[in-house]
Amino acid sequence: MRFDEGAGLDTSEVDDLRGGGGGIGSRVALGGGGLGIVGVIIYFVLSQIGGVSPSGAGSLGELGAGQQVSNGSLAQECRTGADANANHDCAIVAIVNSIQDYWSDQFARSGRTYRTAQTNFFSGGVRTGCGSATSDVGPFYCPADSEVYIDLSFYQELRTRFGAEGGTFAEAYVLAHEYGHHVQNLLGTSRRVGNETGPTSGSVRLELQADCYAGVWANHATTTPSSTGRPLITEVTQDDIDRALDTASRIGDDYIQSNLGGGHVDESQYTHGTSAQRERWFTTGFQTGNPARCDTFGTNNLG
Repeated sequence: MRFDEGAGLDTSEVDDLRGGGGGIGSRVALGGGGLGIVGVIIYFVLSQIGGVSPSGAGSLGELGAGQQVSNGSLAQECRTGADANANHDCAIVAIVNSIQDYWSDQFARSGRTYRTAQTNFFSGGVRTGCGSATSDVGPFYCPADSEVYIDLSFYQELRTRFGAEGGTFAEAYVLAHEYGHHVQNLLGTSRRVGNETGPTSGSVRLELQADCYAGVWANHATTTPSSTGRPLITEVTQDDIDRALDTASRIGDDYIQSNLGGGHVDESQYTHGTSAQRERWFTTGFQTGNPARCDTFGTNNLG
């Protein structure tokens, strides 16, 4: 994956909360509307092995007040695609810009208005409109404040804990999934889903649709122009797609429960779909490039 070295970046779409004095939170954004790529699965696994308490009131203490946005460094370091090619934080900024440029254009084509959503970098814990959360829940989208939250150390955890190959495009898939939830929130899809779990539950359908939306963006990534008229992303290779699919395979309900939860798979607790399903729906979005093909709620065959 490569970025156009001369294209401009918009750091206003990212807030950097790292080092803001927030401390570590204990109330996971579960049951408060938080939607994450792996968060609820990890929460389930950790609750089974004693990592967090099911009530969300763990032993780490409340998240402290006073987190502050400090975007000076991002604004100085992340100005062009050349910076994105050289600096990891800038690459994430560029990815966020590209995803939101695509959805803004797609909404306009369908006669709707897309509202941009902030991505928040945090470390350890964070307060959100969905409550406080620790890094244990993974990246997530909060419908209550329409923002995305990510501790960037999650990407390292994908490689070391989940065994994923990783790479910039695999990281882009994670963010595109979260912005898929933002699209669902704007379209009202999220309101159709409660807290039910299971292999055909609304929760699973919502997550698989977000995977599909991520694939749709991936299809258009190299042709979506930025505000300056130039696509931020110039190259997406087959290796990039393979790495995204590898990541999808490592964060299915069955894989995580089996490999991180003691080997027992409980389908009644499925919230995100199996590894095969996540790969299938990302592929559907990528191959078609059409959000209309992501109707996971209108099919009896989720894969």
